[in-house]
Amino acid sequence: MIQVLSVENMRKSDLSAISGGTAGKELMLRAARGIFESVSWKGPVAIVCGSGNNAGDGYALALLLKEHSISCSLFLISEKFSEDGKYYFDKCIAEGVAHFLCGEDTSFCGYNTIVDCIFGTGFSGDVSGKAKEIIEKINLSNAFIVSADINSGLNGNSGMGKTSVISDITVSIGSFKPGHFLNAAKDCIKKTVNADIGIPPIEKPFYLIEKEDAKKAFPERKNFSNKSTYGYIALIGGSAKYAGAIFLASLSDAAMRSGAGVSKIAAPKSLLAALMPHILESTLFPLSESGGDIAFNETEARLLISSVKAIAFGMGIGLGDGAQRLLAFLLKNFTGTLIIDADGLTLLSKMPSEAIKSAPGKIILTPHNMEFSRLSGHTVDEILNSPIALAKTYAEKTGAVLLLKGPTTVITDGQEVYLCSKGCPGMATAGSGDVLSGILAALCGYNSNTLLAAYSAAFVNGLAGELAQKENGAVSMTAGDTVRHIPEAVKIITGESEEKL
Repeated sequence: MIQVLSVENMRKSDLSAISGGTAGKELMLRAARGIFESVSWKGPVAIVCGSGNNAGDGYALALLLKEHSISCSLFLISEKFSEDGKYYFDKCIAEGVAHFLCGEDTSFCGYNTIVDCIFGTGFSGDVSGKAKEIIEKINLSNAFIVSADINSGLNGNSGMGKTSVISDITVSIGSFKPGHFLNAAKDCIKKTVNADIGIPPIEKPFYLIEKEDAKKAFPERKNFSNKSTYGYIALIGGSAKYAGAIFLASLSDAAMRSGAGVSKIAAPKSLLAALMPHILESTLFPLSESGGDIAFNETEARLLISSVKAIAFGMGIGLGDGAQRLLAFLLKNFTGTLIIDADGLTLLSKMPSEAIKSAPGKIILTPHNMEFSRLSGHTVDEILNSPIALAKTYAEKTGAVLLLKGPTTVITDGQEVYLCSKGCPGMATAGSGDVLSGILAALCGYNSNTLLAAYSAAFVNGLAGELAQKENGAVSMTAGDTVRHIPEAVKIITGESEEKL
């Protein structure tokens, strides 16, 4: 796992290091060295500086470039300096480093590399004025663009920003921040590396999931085992209005490809004929229905939950009274792991949060931003601007594991926070959430640790999606392509494949 620090945690940690005897000027020089060592430099280099410590990193970097005979110039958006930044700026002037004050006629023509040192991770809001004009010029240049710490214009906690630098590489300082991964970050950053400058975190960090972390969810399979060893699971969904027999089949296939012992699809009985041609390894459990929607039958429900370790509920199930009653029954009676997705989340949003907290089993919720808005009462904009804090608060309040889907997925139980950055644009297609639910149900069938299962499922799903996009392209790939690449993704994670991530 890789540590990820909130902006506040990084700021407190930085201040603690300084109060512990490490001078701010020394930390600034370490940051500059980290940036210098992370890039294959091609001069001439333009270093564009704002007014804070991020600019100071740029001034210290200019000295290192000059020391290594790499031509560079400073472009100042303002003539304001932090105390440590002024120290390195004055040294640049003494060393004869060229410097210019940015204006309307500023041009980066002739520069092979541009270093963005305008705003640091403390930036929030929207960029305006001269800074916005300069950022737009940077993005229109043909230069190789390096961002120091974070791309100017991006929020360090949320990854949101209407106008921001689009970098070829971003060198984070100290530790990664959430804003390197969340929301718009992936569209602004082609590559991210971290420069460790020796600042230990003061508060508990978040964690970015790696392959070795997801591997823990796949214990070695023994010869002396059988299908029950790896869990009976149920996938409950479907309605007459939801033309998704193939999606339900794909959901079940995703579960089986992820190692489920037995996958049981529970759907309105009128869907079974459409499902049967697509189901080979899975079993079917017919549910009573009324007008094509599930009609709650307690006897059926008790039989369904009697032998399964995990249930994924809600995919295409509709918002009828029968589905609502079945969900209420599961929340009150199921002692295994209940994953609630899609329509199930909308149904859940109509219930008191106490229904989640008092459930006898483990609950995992898998909303996207709109679904989380219904659950939490926060607006989508509020969630976009504070995804980790709001997800963590909701999970802590309800006792559920929350998997908030996005370009980078946030997984939390209210205490620990994990980020999974696996995934790609091609996954923005119908059925991708269903695939994740199938993978997650499978992993919950043979993992008692719901956090481990949740972040590992997100990793498998994202990696399989990336492999599918590599083969089919972002425009043409479908959720079914992701399912077909689950075996390859699992082999990479477990080490059975020699392919590198």
